[in-house]
Amino acid sequence: MTVYIDPPVWPGHGRLWSHLVSDLSYDELHAFADRMGVPRRAFERDHYDIPQLRYTDAVDAGAVEVSSREVVRLLHGAGCGAARARLSRGVRRRSAPPAGTPR
Repeated sequence: MTVYIDPPVWPGHGRLWSHLVSDLSYDELHAFADRMGVPRRAFERDHYDIPQLRYTDAVDAGAVEVSSREVVRLLHGAGCGAARARLSRGVRRRSAPPAGTPR
């Protein structure tokens, strides 16, 4: 059971953000966020957005510091990524129709 966090380098709403992810399950991730007092509205498809001010709190609570690239690798490897979940349900992103197909 491990939860990971990347550095707070993602800008948004006038501050920097980190991503909090699990390599095991969403249940584990939600439980960790609940223990930290992170509201469920901070959950976005496959991760929690954590403001820079809470980064140290997450690490002190047991989140393992990794690079942003590692966060993406972990999500895809664990099958917890939103893209993988969409594909497993048979839902694909909308793409352009093949050439010659009327819209």
